[in-house]
Amino acid sequence: MRLSTLIVRKLSIDLKQGFARHWFGGDAFRSQLFNATSMTFPQGEQFFIDSVRDALPLIESPELCEQVRGFIGQEATHRHLHAQYNAELERQGLHYVLQRWIAWRIRQSSKVSLASRLAVTAAFEHYTALFAQVTLNGRLGLERADALPRLLWSWHSAEELEHRAVAFDVYRAIGGGALRRVAWFAYVSLLFTIDLTVQTTHNLYRDGQLLRWRTWAGALSYYVGRRGLAWVLVPHVLAYFSPRFHPLRHGDDGLATAWFTQYRDRYSELKA
Repeated sequence: MRLSTLIVRKLSIDLKQGFARHWFGGDAFRSQLFNATSMTFPQGEQFFIDSVRDALPLIESPELCEQVRGFIGQEATHRHLHAQYNAELERQGLHYVLQRWIAWRIRQSSKVSLASRLAVTAAFEHYTALFAQVTLNGRLGLERADALPRLLWSWHSAEELEHRAVAFDVYRAIGGGALRRVAWFAYVSLLFTIDLTVQTTHNLYRDGQLLRWRTWAGALSYYVGRRGLAWVLVPHVLAYFSPRFHPLRHGDDGLATAWFTQYRDRYSELKA
């Protein structure tokens, strides 16, 4: 377990100035996939916050409690900025069609144990960390994106890499076992795929790009091209099923550290 202080950072960004519809280097598919992901963040990150906060009284390690408070602060900041980002998507004519469905799922989660909710949180955090890794290491081509959304996504990715082990460590600290962890991961993997596919497809439909060949050529390149996501994603997804899995064995801390150093003038540090 790596325990270090998590810093809550306030990003200097004005999302009210808006950004282009195809902000990801003119690529409609990548733009709308990232947009779809952002749409789910305010609900999802509130669920993550609530899950780890509920576990705080059960955690004996003061260091891990401090990590949890930093995690909550970072996720709350992500939630706030992505709500602003999503408001711009609404102005562009995109609609978040999953809101009721995800809200219903979150309500249903009150019927399961805290350990199960933490297992779900840890599973989603593994996916966001993988997404963050390939965003920061250049595999997805984020350097082609317009400056404003590129700043938001790279900052978010750096913090996701930084805190990728917190929910997992909290799950283990309250006695969560491997079987429950991998069972919920399988469930989350299915939901994550369905949710992202549905919202991305709807975004492309609203954007008038759904039936264009360039859109699906872009999708193929994104997933199975020479630097496609599938080639790096699959091994790390399968690794989660190992009883010896830990998030810190996956992901490059140096990517996050490099971003925080390079863009130090783009954020201020807050107390958790």
